[in-house]
Amino acid sequence: MSKLFDWLSEFLAHRKGLLPLLGIVFVLCNLSLQFLPFTGWLASSNLMLHIGLIIAILGLMLAWAL
Repeated sequence: MSKLFDWLSEFLAHRKGLLPLLGIVFVLCNLSLQFLPFTGWLASSNLMLHIGLIIAILGLMLAWAL
């Protein structure tokens, strides 16, 4: 587990904008799901929006710390 965290922190230290960009992609996916008629609870719960916001905020906090 320690080696995984070491590798992950080294990986993210060189790619500081990766997690916020991934969060933005999730938010945009949520936006596009709102216009599709067959998405059901995924669009009505805004799950992708919430996951995207959490990833983006964590990414900004990690980028600031690293």
